[in-house]
Amino acid sequence: MFSWALTFLIVALIAAALGFGGIAGTAVGIAKIIFVVALVLFAISAVAGVIRGRNPV
Repeated sequence: MFSWALTFLIVALIAAALGFGGIAGTAVGIAKIIFVVALVLFAISAVAGVIRGRNPV
């Protein structure tokens, strides 16, 4: 998931360097959304792991 966010961030940086403002803005927006979704899924996974009480091996 983070690799997708990083990919869109790189696309946005390249587009911004070439002067494509609309494409860069869209790619940055997508990267932000994917990053937030990944953080939320990580938090849910961490909470679920704590609630289950898994023992680390």
